[in-house]
Amino acid sequence: MGHIRTFILMAVMTALFMGLGAMIGGGAGAVIALVIAGAMNAFAFWNSDKAVLRMAGARLVTDRTAPELVRMVRGLAERAALPHPAVYIIENDQPNAFATGRDPANAAVAATTGLLRSLSQEEIAAVMAHELAHIKNRDTLTMTITATMAGAISMLANFGMFFGSSDRDRPGGMIGTIAMMILAPMAAGIVQMAISRSREYEADRLGAEICGEPSWLASALQKIEALARGRINQQAERNPALAHMFIINPLNGRGVDSLFSTHPSTANRVAALMKLPPVRPAPARQGRPPSPRPAPTPPRPTSTSSIPRVSRRKPPSNPWS
Repeated sequence: MGHIRTFILMAVMTALFMGLGAMIGGGAGAVIALVIAGAMNAFAFWNSDKAVLRMAGARLVTDRTAPELVRMVRGLAERAALPHPAVYIIENDQPNAFATGRDPANAAVAATTGLLRSLSQEEIAAVMAHELAHIKNRDTLTMTITATMAGAISMLANFGMFFGSSDRDRPGGMIGTIAMMILAPMAAGIVQMAISRSREYEADRLGAEICGEPSWLASALQKIEALARGRINQQAERNPALAHMFIINPLNGRGVDSLFSTHPSTANRVAALMKLPPVRPAPARQGRPPSPRPAPTPPRPTSTSSIPRVSRRKPPSNPWS
């Protein structure tokens, strides 16, 4: 259902673009705006992961510097049939996380130190599964396409304002043209935000399948929202364009599915998650590092947990740094 909704919204975006192009710039103006916007967004898409991680102040970690987190992410990626993404940590007290990368082979996930300190192992696994779902669904590509269309619509509006033909030649006259120039970019932004919210719902659903227990992700979302409201994310405040990438809005927006919100209401997301049944994959230990076993031992019972746990020893006081 999420993919169908996204397709419909992108069709609406395309119709807006074509309608504005026909009214203002004609066929040639529409093509020029689309090519320019596409080139700008293609460059951003190809280099987005490095730029986003740099703006967020993320640092790369490995199985030597953050073994528990890295092995957990790798185990979840294997269960999702994904290549191992790069893992980053952001020094920030606000619990949050995001994924970036132009495709699954060039992907990265990042978590804040606030998230790693505040959530249980089950909740952290659920959050990482949500981010891996974004990678599996290629949501970065989807949002780049919608950004291209929104940018092209805004460019067409500007072209029409300064370089368009006379008002008498346009349908609707001067008033109709001015209204279209103002309303079309606004409508494109609304559709773009709606697509972003739709992808969050879909990532919640697939993330619950990857981690195996929807209630873990529901609990994580509620805890993150409650804690994030009282903690400032300086990186996101300096770069508001990053806000839509995080699992919970880091700018502390209102908790409703408003037209201009990049994130759905947490209450709505939790309600949708609680309708999903738990998923218990057969080999529940796919992400567990191999360990030698004596040859003639009876079969062990299948674990009831679907988290790929990496160690049963007591972790140090701060295993994430």
